[in-house]
Amino acid sequence: MARTTIRLPDELIARAKRKAAAQGCSLTALIEDGLRRVVNETSGVRGAPRVLPPVSSARGGLMPGIDLDDSAALQDLDDLRDAPSGHGL
Repeated sequence: MARTTIRLPDELIARAKRKAAAQGCSLTALIEDGLRRVVNETSGVRGAPRVLPPVSSARGGLMPGIDLDDSAALQDLDDLRDAPSGHGL
């Protein structure tokens, strides 16, 4: 087994020591486990862009009677939606 020296922030070492104690293992074992996990990751997984689900599954375009060029009518629709229950769309 090789012996090496690494430099880590004091706060990180303190947290790692608490974690190792809570798990009932040594600091060396905790670091070894974490390093194995990182090294065994398949390449390209780390830093890969997240694929988000579609925002909406709605189909068919605008509701009948909606005109995107008529901002006053759109504001009226928005006001109706925010009205007390029983009066909205």
